[in-house]
Amino acid sequence: MTLPLNDQSMLESLRATLFQSEFYLPPVFDFVAVSFFALTGALAAMRRGYDIIGLFAVAFVTGLGGALIRDGLFLQDGPPALTRHWGYLAAVLSGCFVGWSVGSFLEKFRNALAVIDAIGLGAYSVVGVQKSVAAGLSFPAAIFVGVTNACGGGLLRDIITREEPLMLKPGQFYVLASLLGSGIFVSLIRHTELAAPAAALIAMAVTFLFRMYAIVFNWRTVPVRPWLFRREEIPGTTDSAKSKPPKTDGPQVK
Repeated sequence: MTLPLNDQSMLESLRATLFQSEFYLPPVFDFVAVSFFALTGALAAMRRGYDIIGLFAVAFVTGLGGALIRDGLFLQDGPPALTRHWGYLAAVLSGCFVGWSVGSFLEKFRNALAVIDAIGLGAYSVVGVQKSVAAGLSFPAAIFVGVTNACGGGLLRDIITREEPLMLKPGQFYVLASLLGSGIFVSLIRHTELAAPAAALIAMAVTFLFRMYAIVFNWRTVPVRPWLFRREEIPGTTDSAKSKPPKTDGPQVK
C-alpha cells in the first residue's frame, strides 16, 4: 500500500534523521541483555522439569525470539541479526549455564530481576522501532514491531511451555510500557529536533519508570467487560454461567 504523499515525505525525513544519528545499543549491553532474557527462559524451563534440550530451546526463544520475529517476519532484510554474530548464541548458552548453576539462588531476587527486565524492555522497544523505520515501515507498523521486539520472546516462551501467555491476561503493565516507550520515541524524532540517541534515551527512561511504577504501585490491566450491554442482556448467556464466578490463577506479573 502506498502512503499518502505527506506521510511519505515525513517518513523519508525521519529515515534521513535516523541514518544521520542512529541509536546503537553497545554490543556489551546487547549480549548481556540477551543472556539475561535467556536466563529467565532457563528458569522457566527448570520449573517445568525440562531436560537440557528443553532448557536451551526455551532460553533461546526467550532471549532471541523477539528479534527473530522482527527480522524474519516483518523486516526480512537478509539473515536475522542473531545469525550474523556468534556472540548471541554464546549469550544464550551463558544464560543457560547461570540458570542451571545458581537458578535456585536467583529465584530469591525477583525484584532485582524485574528492574533489569524493565531496562531491556525499553531498549529493545526503541531498537525495534528504529530498525522498522529505517526499513521503510509506517509509523504505526514501526511501533507494533517495537513492541513485538521487546515482548515477543516472553510470548514464545509461554507458547512453547504451554502456559497461557501472561501478556494476554490481566496483570501489571508490561506491553503497555513498551507501547508507551515506542510511541514516545517516534513522537520525539518526528516532532522535535532531537537526535535519535537522545530521543532513544528519553523513551527508554520513560518506559523504565512507567514499568517500575506499575510494579511498585501494582498498576494492572483489568478484564474486558461488555460496555453497551449488561451481561444478562448478551445472547447466549445462561443462568448457570452467571452464577459461577470466573476462574482466576491469582495475581501474576505481566
